[in-house]
Amino acid sequence: MTAESPGLSDHRLHAWRTRFRNWRGTRPFWAGVLTLLGGIPIAYIPYNDLKLGQLTVRMSTTAGAGSLIIGVLLITLGLTMWFQAQVRVFAGVAAILLALVSLPVSNFGGFVVGFLLALFGGSLALAWVPDKKALGGKGAKAGDPAGDPSGDPAPEGQGGPDAGPGPVLPQQPGPAGDDAPAGDGGRPFAHLADGGGHRAE
Repeated sequence: MTAESPGLSDHRLHAWRTRFRNWRGTRPFWAGVLTLLGGIPIAYIPYNDLKLGQLTVRMSTTAGAGSLIIGVLLITLGLTMWFQAQVRVFAGVAAILLALVSLPVSNFGGFVVGFLLALFGGSLALAWVPDKKALGGKGAKAGDPAGDPSGDPAPEGQGGPDAGPGPVLPQQPGPAGDDAPAGDGGRPFAHLADGGGHRAE
């Protein structure tokens, strides 16, 4: 067996980190983390006994089943924010409502720790919006002069809204190299046809 080269191992680690970063950027990752962590103390504390030396403090209440349900639902909503980002609004609203319900049901929301985590997690889920670049909805690139999403440059004279006027073509001379007078409609020698003078030899 041959030992794996350090360069190959570093390459795999970098590729894994890149994939994880791309996956994390397409969903409300930190909202799911906070919501999931908020459900753990809410579900755990009512079923746990705190020991201080020889003193045992029982923190279980009559609403232990309700605390377990709220904690499990918050954990489920946190995972939903990761793997079903399309329902992030529903998951965020549900996480905030469950965090508020946990205050009177589960020892002040897991001693306020679970309440705050779930509250911030639900708020982040509501505020998160998908990245347009990641979804392929980005329009023109920075070097596109006309703002065309296809990337093709705009033809001359048909630029974007900020483009200036097209190229001005030079005026063509009239027949026989004589320019037509301005008031004769562009007809050369119109003054001779009207009887107004004669052309110089």
